[in-house]
Amino acid sequence: MTMPASRVERVGVFCGARPGARPQHLRLATEFGEALAQRGTGLVYGAGGVGIMGAVADAVLDAGAPVTGVIPRQLYEREQPDESRTEVIVVETMHERKALMYRLAVGFAVLPGGLGTLDELLEVATWNQLGIHHKPLVLVNQGGFFDPLLTLLDNMVSDGFISQEERFVIQVASGVEEALDRLISPEPRPERPTPPSAAASRTPAAPTAAT
Repeated sequence: MTMPASRVERVGVFCGARPGARPQHLRLATEFGEALAQRGTGLVYGAGGVGIMGAVADAVLDAGAPVTGVIPRQLYEREQPDESRTEVIVVETMHERKALMYRLAVGFAVLPGGLGTLDELLEVATWNQLGIHHKPLVLVNQGGFFDPLLTLLDNMVSDGFISQEERFVIQVASGVEEALDRLISPEPRPERPTPPSAAASRTPAAPTAAT
């Protein structure tokens, strides 16, 4: 039975419009979509009907959960959105696409992808950093795809460009179920250690905006 879209929370998924060079990427996409639907949660994504994007959406739809796709008009034909089963919202620009996805989703999972996936990942992280929103953001790092990116983020901390707290805006999960636990029942983001004398009177603050 298909769940009414208006009553279902949605998780945003950023991922590639290509299938990638290894079959494990498509398997991960299908596994994630199935598990998302099993939790009674819908999907909001970039509306592509091909690649990792298409595999996630097909899995969610086949499991009976609603899917909302948001796509710029210039990509409408190239990414082949499936309007027979999916709610498709056509916007004018990439900026409008991302802003609407950020508003509709309760949190964001990042699966393997290319430049567009990185763009969306880092923009959501920056919005969290600046306090524009406070929504969980999780890399699904099954198979170690994001290991080089994690090394870069840690290097940004050690070189003083982001704080440890800002680094933890981007959470990491080694598998699908762990990722969904962080998105659907998110735990508080790890904080930098606080001296015992200060901890009793301090309420955790939102991430400080970069300067």
